[in-house]
Amino acid sequence: MELMPVMLVALGAVTLLGMLLFAFAGPSGGRAQSRRLQAVRERHSENRAVAADAQLRKITAARDTKMDLAVGRLLPNPAQLAKRLAMTGKSWTVGQYGLVSAGALVVIATLAWAKGAPFFLAMFLGLFIGIGFPHLAVGITISRRVNAFNTRFPDAIDLLVRGLRSGLPITETIGVVGQEVSGPVGEEFRAIADKMKIGRSMDAALQETADRLGTPEFQFFVITIAIQRETGGNLAETLANLADVLRKRAQMKLKIKAMSSEAKASAYIIGALPFIVFALIYNLNQKYMVQFFVDERLIVAGLFGLIWMTIGAGIMAKMIRFEI
Repeated sequence: MELMPVMLVALGAVTLLGMLLFAFAGPSGGRAQSRRLQAVRERHSENRAVAADAQLRKITAARDTKMDLAVGRLLPNPAQLAKRLAMTGKSWTVGQYGLVSAGALVVIATLAWAKGAPFFLAMFLGLFIGIGFPHLAVGITISRRVNAFNTRFPDAIDLLVRGLRSGLPITETIGVVGQEVSGPVGEEFRAIADKMKIGRSMDAALQETADRLGTPEFQFFVITIAIQRETGGNLAETLANLADVLRKRAQMKLKIKAMSSEAKASAYIIGALPFIVFALIYNLNQKYMVQFFVDERLIVAGLFGLIWMTIGAGIMAKMIRFEI
C-alpha cells in the first residue's frame, strides 16, 4: 500500500506527458501532403458543390483548437463524437468534452481513494462518472433538443405552406422559416439557408441536416421535397398533409408514453434499488462491503450480478419501446 501514492503520481505524470505530446506534436507528413493535394483539387475545381464543401471544411477546421486535435487523436471515433456534440446545438467542442471527462475521472477517483475506498473501486468510480456522466449529459441535451424540434416542426411546415401558396419559392420560404421560428427549428432552417447561400444545393443541405438530426420527421420532410422535385405536383398540399401526419404521430407518441409510464417507473426502481442498498450498507459498515473488492468469489458474484442486471434492463427497455 505504501507504493500506491508513488504509482498514482507516476501514472499522472505519464498521462500529463502524453497529453502534452499529443497536443503539441506537429502534423504528419502524409496527412499534410493529402491536405495539399485536396486543396489543389478544390482550387481548380469548377463544381460548385466541391467548392462549397471546401469552404465548409475550412470553416470547421478554423474552429478546431489544439486541444480538440489532441483529444481527437486519443479517441477511437472523434468524428462521431463531434457529430453528437453538434446535435446538442451548443458550442461544445471535442476538446472541452475531453477535459471535462478527464477532470471528472481524476477528481472522483482521488476523492474516493482519499476517503478510504480501495484503489480499484476508486478507479472504477472515476471511470464510470468521468466517461458515463458526460455521455449521459450530451444524450439528454440531444433528446431535449430533438423533442423541442419535433414539437415546433409541424408549425414550421405550415409556415412553409403559407409561403408557397403566396407565390414564394421553396428556397426563400426556408429562409423565412429560419427568421420567424424560434428554437431548434429556426436554427436548423437558418443553417440550411446559409449553406445554400454559399453554393450548397438545397437537396444536399437538407440531407446533411437530416443526417445530423437523425429524426424520422425531418427525413420525411426531405423525402417529400425530393420526390416532388422529381415527379412534380402541388408541393404546398403535400407539405400540409405531412404536417397533419406529424401532428398525429406526436399524439400517438404521447399516448404510448402515458401508457408505459408505470412500467418505466417500475424498471427504474428495480434497477436502482441494488445500488442504493449497496451504498447504504457501505456507509454503515465499510469493512463488510469492502470484501466485494477483495474476495475473488464475491467479485465474480458481483460481476455476474451486474451482467444479469444489464440483460434484464435491456429486456425491459425493449418491452416498453414502441416504434411508430
